[in-house]
Amino acid sequence: MNKEMRALGETVKQASFRLAATENEERNRLLLAIADALEAGKAEIFRANGEDIRAAEADGIAAQLIHRLKFDEKKLHDVTEGLRALAQMEDPIHRVLCRRELAEGLEMTQVSCPIGVIGVIFESRPDALVQIAGLCLKSGNAVLLKGGIEALRTNSVLYEIISGETARTGFPAEGWIALLKSREEVAEMLEMDDLIDLIIPRGSNAFVRYIMDHTRIPVLGHSSGICHLYLDRSADPAMAARLAVDAKTQYPAACNAAETLLVHGEAEEALLCACRALREAGVRLKADPAARDRLMEAGMEAEPLSEADYGTEYGDLVMNVHLVDSEDAAIEHINRYGSHHTDCIVTEDRAAAAHFFALVDSAGVYQNCSTRFADGYRYGFGAEVGISTGKIHARGPMGLDGLCSYKYILEGSGDCVADFAGGRRQFTHIDRRG
Repeated sequence: MNKEMRALGETVKQASFRLAATENEERNRLLLAIADALEAGKAEIFRANGEDIRAAEADGIAAQLIHRLKFDEKKLHDVTEGLRALAQMEDPIHRVLCRRELAEGLEMTQVSCPIGVIGVIFESRPDALVQIAGLCLKSGNAVLLKGGIEALRTNSVLYEIISGETARTGFPAEGWIALLKSREEVAEMLEMDDLIDLIIPRGSNAFVRYIMDHTRIPVLGHSSGICHLYLDRSADPAMAARLAVDAKTQYPAACNAAETLLVHGEAEEALLCACRALREAGVRLKADPAARDRLMEAGMEAEPLSEADYGTEYGDLVMNVHLVDSEDAAIEHINRYGSHHTDCIVTEDRAAAAHFFALVDSAGVYQNCSTRFADGYRYGFGAEVGISTGKIHARGPMGLDGLCSYKYILEGSGDCVADFAGGRRQFTHIDRRG
């Protein structure tokens, strides 16, 4: 392994211990200082981002990826307000989760603590770097960041501002953040299982699987977003149309955008209203034979749909339309083809919604609202480091709580197990409040 990379990992590891011991007020002051510094340095950030965009366009990168790459006034405002919102949130670490008397004079306390050192490999969005850094700082985690090569100039400026403020303010855990710039460094990072506690890859299923196959470090995969909107037989047609358009078009490149519109065979009006609204919003429809026949009879075009399309994350204004003969058929389809991200039922039937909630195996299961709500900021988490489609140890948008573990603190006065084994003392196991 490259000695410089190893030294970087050891520096971040040592910083993680100091960071875990910082007070909430210290971390909040740095969050606010970073927000101010980003605003003060926006000219340099925008210059670097312009260079990244021009290079990406010259390389023929897809338009939706160029959109993700852009870091403008709006995104600057969003990330700085996000940092300030994090500074207002309660301290996620040092929280007492449980307090119990094990025996007279022997007190156990379960307290929240950071995971330690987190390696995050993310896509081309430079704003993700700021969001991830802010969440890790607030939760007391040191972080190794690797963004897409197409955003390297922007990410480098953002990183220099964050690390510069860490040094300028005298923050006691300098070295808590590092930026990796090459694929070779990623390969070396995956070997540092003695220094890194968790890897969070954000990307395709194939990418996440590659990371899992090439490291002994625990991996929390943020894989693809194959999300569904199911129009039940009692779906309100106007609501179905609004939700379909929002779930598909509000930000089609996002992982929580819906890819398939499932429709109960008896929800004819909802089908036509939703598809007409999608077409008017510029969405290309790909439909199964039954759905295609109905749409064409109503004067709407739709391309033929293949089974492979059900597992495709388009990231664009394309949507599948599939008719089902029952709610159970819709649920079976979602559990088979979905990525366990976010799925929604549109229905006025509370029993149907309860059935959907119970049987759909996804991190987010909704009724009558857009799948685009699957987001750490919208959930009130401040932001998210990723969305976990697995079940251990965090699920869904991974905010501050998902970046925390816990430890047990035991306070005694010379207590020995032999006293209990010999019957001289007895366990009380009394839970304490507060």
